[in-house]
Amino acid sequence: MAEDYEIKIFNNKQEAEELLKKSRNRIDEIDNELLDLISQRTALAKDIVVAKDFLDLPIYDKSREDAIHNKIRKVSEERNLDADIINQIIDMLTMLSKTEQEKILRRNVNGKY
Repeated sequence: MAEDYEIKIFNNKQEAEELLKKSRNRIDEIDNELLDLISQRTALAKDIVVAKDFLDLPIYDKSREDAIHNKIRKVSEERNLDADIINQIIDMLTMLSKTEQEKILRRNVNGKY
């Protein structure tokens, strides 16, 4: 997708200002969509920890995290994105999930969900 992007040529200042405004508005929309997706992802992580706790499975699964990072690296490269930066974003999302999972486990230890 990024490879197909064509750099705009402006005929006047108004065209540049319109594109700037339109692009910033779209970025705001995408940011809201990303936050919605992060919220959904975090909710699923909570479900996962409850299931793992019930099944007496370990919370940390290195092979799963490695598989995610390998997949992300491959997809990032296919989309011409910086794989290292994208992997850092995934690490941050994973930290968010683990924090939420720890909250659930603490509630479980206290006998409350």
